[in-house]
Amino acid sequence: MVGTSDTDKEDPGTPGLGAAVDSAELNDWFVREVLPLEAVLANFLRRSWRNQSEVADLCQDVYVRVYETARSERPKSVKPFVFSIARNLITDRIRREQIVPIETVADLDLLSVELDQPGPERAVIAREELRNLQLALDRMPQRCREAVVLKKVDGLSMREIAVRMGIAVKTVDRHLTDGALILADFVHGKSEMSRKRS
Repeated sequence: MVGTSDTDKEDPGTPGLGAAVDSAELNDWFVREVLPLEAVLANFLRRSWRNQSEVADLCQDVYVRVYETARSERPKSVKPFVFSIARNLITDRIRREQIVPIETVADLDLLSVELDQPGPERAVIAREELRNLQLALDRMPQRCREAVVLKKVDGLSMREIAVRMGIAVKTVDRHLTDGALILADFVHGKSEMSRKRS
C-alpha cells in the first residue's frame, strides 16, 4: 500500500475537494429528485418508444443526460426537465434511425417532419364520403339532425344538447339513436349498392 504524505493530501481550499463536495451534492440531488421519477419515466418511454426491449437503456440514457446537464446547473423544476430530456432523446434516436412510425411519436411537430399530402384519388374519395354524409344528414328530421350535429360535430354532452335545444335528456338520447340508425342504414345501403354494381 502506498502511503501519502501530508503534502499529497488535498488542501480543503483546492478545487479538487470542492469538486468532490459538488459531486456528493449532485449525487444526493439526483437520488432525492430524479430517481423517484423512474416509474413515471419508464411508463412514458414505454408509451413513446416502439421497441420495448430498449426502454431500460433509454431510461439510463435519460439519467446520464440529466446528470451531465445538472453538473453545470441544476434545474428549478426537475420533472419537466427530465421529461424534456426524454422527449429530446427519443427525437434524436428517431432522427438517427431515419424512421418515423406513427406509433412512435404522438406529436410529429416535434420532429419537423413534412406529412405527405393526400393524392388526388384520396381527395376524390374524401369528397365523396363527405357528400354521402351530407345526404344522410339531410334525410334526418330537423331536430334529430340538430342533436347529431351538436353531439358529433360540436362535441356537446347530452345534457348540454338538452339545454341548447330546450328538450329532455331522454329526448336527446332518442334523437341520437334515431340519427345513428339513419346513418347506419344509409351507409349500409350505399355499401350494398356498390357491391351490386361490382
